[in-house]
Amino acid sequence: MLKVLLSRLGQAALVMLVVSAVSFVMFRYVGDPVASMARENASVEEKAELRRTLGIDQPVVVQYGRFLARTLSGDLGISFRNQRPVTQLIAERLPATLELVIIATILSLSLGIPLGVLCALKPNGVAARLVQALSLIGISTPTFVTGIVLILVFAVTLGWLPSFGRGQVVELGWWSTGFLTWSGLKSLLLPGITLALYQLTLIMRLVRAEMIDVLSSDYIRFAKARGLPTRYIHFRLALRNALMPVITVTGLQIGSLIAFAIITETVFQWPGMGLLFIQAVSFVDIPVMAAYLLFVGLLFVIINTVVDILYAVVDPRLRARSA
Repeated sequence: MLKVLLSRLGQAALVMLVVSAVSFVMFRYVGDPVASMARENASVEEKAELRRTLGIDQPVVVQYGRFLARTLSGDLGISFRNQRPVTQLIAERLPATLELVIIATILSLSLGIPLGVLCALKPNGVAARLVQALSLIGISTPTFVTGIVLILVFAVTLGWLPSFGRGQVVELGWWSTGFLTWSGLKSLLLPGITLALYQLTLIMRLVRAEMIDVLSSDYIRFAKARGLPTRYIHFRLALRNALMPVITVTGLQIGSLIAFAIITETVFQWPGMGLLFIQAVSFVDIPVMAAYLLFVGLLFVIINTVVDILYAVVDPRLRARSA
């Protein structure tokens, strides 16, 4: 088991090293931050001085070495646009993104699992066919179109919910939350639904497929032959086994929700990490862009490493292969 753990941690470290190199090299050539930061009539000397101040006058290898050393020490640099430490910017924007992801996950699980069970138990019913048809529409519609339609209906036409922003928040130390205010909760609904739609459809289809597979297994037939209650068979035996892959997929999808919340946050002007990244791209704010990619990469590496280790704990065959 120790060998499996060390192997996974070594692979995680190697992946993060590659991610850091890719993020640095890729964002190093997206544009010239001096062109955005210098005044319109700046002289050549002023621009050269600004390059020296930013540290981008050195060779790329030297810049990457400094970037890697600072990153390992927890220093992600200073934002070119805000002139503030990138770690502070991420700490300020992270609560908004995490709350949005929490709402999206709750919505997708609370709706996706029951709808998946419904489609599995009555696959030829009218309700099941309607749900599957709507799921195809939902998964095929781009996120920004869904967001705009929701804004048009519930914010502009009906006036029930706000169309942008986070609403009123409560400061709890370094964490700011909108869960404790009515305006904050209302502001979460539209972007939460928009972000949850794809994951909801994925979970619904996964539960449906797993339930159909489990219901056709031998032990379910044996349970029916023994005369066990139908509700017990469906929800105690079949659903419990069908949810195992759903838990795994949901864990991995949380990382995807954080990574791909960019579009949702842009449509609703949600002050999270996705909007911070879009603003950084428009301003060629290299430290913020690199830090965002590093954070997302680290999140995926942590989730995948934990899943691999849990699989090795549950399934002894994986430990035997790694031995």
